[in-house]
Amino acid sequence: MGNTPWKIHKFGGTSLADADCFRRVAGILLNYRDARIGVVVSAMGGMTDALLNLVALAEKDDDGFQAELDAVGRRYTATAEALLDGEGLADVLTPWRQDAADIRDVLKAIALVKAAPQRSRDVVSGYGEIWSARLLAALLAAMSPERGGTWLDARKIITVRQSELGPTVAWRASRDNFAGLVPEDFQGIAVMTGFIASDEDGLQTTLGRNGSDFSAAILAALSRAAELSIWTDVDGVMSADPNRVPEARVIRQLTYNEAMELAYFGAKVIHPQTLGPVVDNGIPVFIRNGLDPSHPGSRISDQAGGDDAIKGITAIGNMALINVEGAGMIGVPGTADRLFRALKNAGVSVTLISQASSEHSICVAVPRDVADRARKVVAQAFAVELSSGQIQSVDVTDAQSVVALVGDGMAGTPGIAARFFGTLGRAGINIRAIAQGSSERNISAVVDSDDATRALRAAHSGFYLSSKTLSIGLIGPGTVGGTLLGQIEKQRERLIRDFNLDLRVRAIARSRAMLFGDRRIDLADWQAAFEQNAVELDMAAFEQHTNPDHLPHAVIIDCTADEGIASRYAGWLERGIHVITPNKKAFSGPYGGYEALKRSSARASSHCFFETTVGAALPVISTLRDLVDTGDEIRSVEGIFSGTLAYLFNVYDGSVPFSEIVREAKRSGYTEPDPRDDLSGMDVARKLTILARELGQGIEIGDFPLESLVPEPLRDTDIEAFLDRLADYDDAIRERYEAAAAQGRKLRYVGRLDAAGKATVGLEAVEASHPFANIALTDNIVQFETARYSSNPLVVQGPGAGPEVTAGGVFGDLLRLAKYLSAGD
Repeated sequence: MGNTPWKIHKFGGTSLADADCFRRVAGILLNYRDARIGVVVSAMGGMTDALLNLVALAEKDDDGFQAELDAVGRRYTATAEALLDGEGLADVLTPWRQDAADIRDVLKAIALVKAAPQRSRDVVSGYGEIWSARLLAALLAAMSPERGGTWLDARKIITVRQSELGPTVAWRASRDNFAGLVPEDFQGIAVMTGFIASDEDGLQTTLGRNGSDFSAAILAALSRAAELSIWTDVDGVMSADPNRVPEARVIRQLTYNEAMELAYFGAKVIHPQTLGPVVDNGIPVFIRNGLDPSHPGSRISDQAGGDDAIKGITAIGNMALINVEGAGMIGVPGTADRLFRALKNAGVSVTLISQASSEHSICVAVPRDVADRARKVVAQAFAVELSSGQIQSVDVTDAQSVVALVGDGMAGTPGIAARFFGTLGRAGINIRAIAQGSSERNISAVVDSDDATRALRAAHSGFYLSSKTLSIGLIGPGTVGGTLLGQIEKQRERLIRDFNLDLRVRAIARSRAMLFGDRRIDLADWQAAFEQNAVELDMAAFEQHTNPDHLPHAVIIDCTADEGIASRYAGWLERGIHVITPNKKAFSGPYGGYEALKRSSARASSHCFFETTVGAALPVISTLRDLVDTGDEIRSVEGIFSGTLAYLFNVYDGSVPFSEIVREAKRSGYTEPDPRDDLSGMDVARKLTILARELGQGIEIGDFPLESLVPEPLRDTDIEAFLDRLADYDDAIRERYEAAAAQGRKLRYVGRLDAAGKATVGLEAVEASHPFANIALTDNIVQFETARYSSNPLVVQGPGAGPEVTAGGVFGDLLRLAKYLSAGD
């Protein structure tokens, strides 16, 4: 059995807060069938603080420490009695009473001199681990007599010596101690105290706060363990602090170096010192959740895992920058040495160093609470240079935070720093100092503490540690918008699975109400949720919810025809929110508004997609842009841009009055609720205006002839009166039809635009052989005559209306946006 590898586990104070916690820990351990298990335990949650409080009271000669010690005893006794009985309980509480008597003697001695040497603090504070180890070992013995019952006092195993860098393990002595105390053929579960150890004189000492992790790593090394599991209350090492970055995720695999960097920068699930012994012995470490033992957690080893160049984004707050600046520093050897020697002598730890290559300035980040002391000692060190003007100033910038990217994959990968700084820049965050080691494992930036959370969220989302997520707010869940929501729901899982693309609809708004989802709205049942949970519409709140700073990108999809909504596009784009819409108002309204949209989009590097404003899902605008961008010369654009008018004149053959065809088309859903919206030709005029502006022509509606098919007297009546009286004008349409037929032509409602900006919209008679004369019922058709496509114009043709088609076009724009953003990142 001596060759069977040990598996070491460590449980902290939060895992051992009460009797239920002890039962949970014992259950986890007994579920492992390994022959040799070592368990390192901390004190019960809050116990170390309670013991140190006894020392503090004794230093004040406050005999209240007696009552506080009794309270500690009552808590421990109650926990033990809830877990054990009979002989097992006596084996735990009898030595506890002796420990309490010893503690009382130490406290009395402290109270006598009103001072507590460090040795006394170590003795008193170390009892918490001893009590946890005894109790857990006894519980394991009660639950599994053949495996439990052994506990080891780390003071008899781990020998350390103190150094400037903290406790250093005396490995030879510690190995001899372990071999002498633990039989080579040991089988079962051995519980060992964390935190405490002995010095080379055999006197008790501690490994410092959170030292139980270090104890576990030492035991893993001494036992030549196959692995070390550190059990916490989280699922593993997170890519960022989940309290500040809601999208943070568990890092499945990371290297020792990555873990040490993250630990230094505040990843609280692991102590920075912990990894030393396991690194030297190549022992993998697992960070796991004691509340969810089935979760795989994080694996830390010498092997890199995953394709992410960046493993974590973290921050240290409560920092200050000390900046030393002056022309007298340039080319003078020893300046940095004097600076750091002064800080060392003052006991100031430096977190970050940044120096310009000109040597004109050097700055360091230090803890905020020692910033004034640091400034004073640096000023004293350079007093002569300050008085002579060789150094202009020693300044302190208060309330700073260091935000760091960590990942071995950054080494040799171009563009990481540019992406990091660019992401912070786009988020409006000013960087005061930067630093990167030659290992390229860490890039750090100093920012104002007020910006630190926003910086973490922006950097995290910018590097897509979570899914490529688009936060979506949809306005107008009517015919087209509702259909779009259904299409997104149908494709959502496939897009996440195949493309790591998370289209997250978080807000839906109607004209008077809106619905929010904390993470996302369940699109399978959004109508019912809207009816039950919608609140009064507030566009500012809608925008804020759609564009949270913890998600990488936000897009608002406007499926209305509302001019007021369209007027908001420029502001959204200016604030970095992308816009997708089939609403033509913003792009065919006053030309100044159209130009403002373009400027806002360019300034904020935001995107506005409106392919569906012309031809629904047909690639009309994108085709036009491709022709222009590739250098083709556009000579003319003409087409049938209304599916409704295409239908009416495809069906009309003179045998049935035109008014009846209009009435039937409305009944069948081929027209707008008010058919005059189609017959006026305004929709076609807007589409032609949009295409003209995409060609750089600054035309306005009203600048070109527009033939309306709505008789003047019927323009202001109600819909039913219009339909009833339209029959009075059937003869005019019939006459135009007969005149066209006599010439072998067909009536079509056509929009035309040439390179000079001349545009027309109206009813024409086209040759029977013309492409416009040979289309399906509701087809749109657009013909591009260009330098390349002169003798045989380029034609785009297909359904140009309908909720499924239009929603599909909007969905296509949404996927194009995702592709653009992915390429940009």
